Amino acid sequence: MSKSLKRVRRALDEAGVIVEIVEMADGTRTAADAAKAADCETDQIAKSIIFGGENSQTALLFVTAGGNQVDAALASAVAGEPLGKADAGLIRKQTGFAIGGVSPVGHLNPIRAWFDPRLLEFDLVYAAAGTPRHIFGIDPKQLLTLSGAEIANFTARPG
Repeated sequence: MSKSLKRVRRALDEAGVIVEIVEMADGTRTAADAAKAADCETDQIAKSIIFGGENSQTALLFVTAGGNQVDAALASAVAGEPLGKADAGLIRKQTGFAIGGVSPVGHLNPIRAWFDPRLLEFDLVYAAAGTPRHIFGIDPKQLLTLSGAEIANFTARPG
């Protein structure tokens, strides 16, 4: 078991949240792939999108429904600072995860986070468990609490 996967498992266990972490035969790098693998709607996939805060020089987490895209202007307004692309080094340093497997829980260091209200419309959502091949299902209200995120409007529907 990878260190990242163990860290997610430990964070969930320490919070008293009982979930099954599932390894997918196919990758879950996109929300559509994850939804297909989990046999759920695309919007039930809780994507962890990381931006770099240009003023704070930290990684900022936006947990969004799989069918939504983070609107950069709205996200910047929510964060209170201009946002840029977070490089792999910043993401790894702050969260401990590689791109493609960033979980909304179990980060190495505290992270400011925001949560897409669309996720709260479901009884169950699925999030990355620290690797591109592992996910876990969880009540979105629990995920909101565990992630330490604030509910905010920062998304747009693609198209």
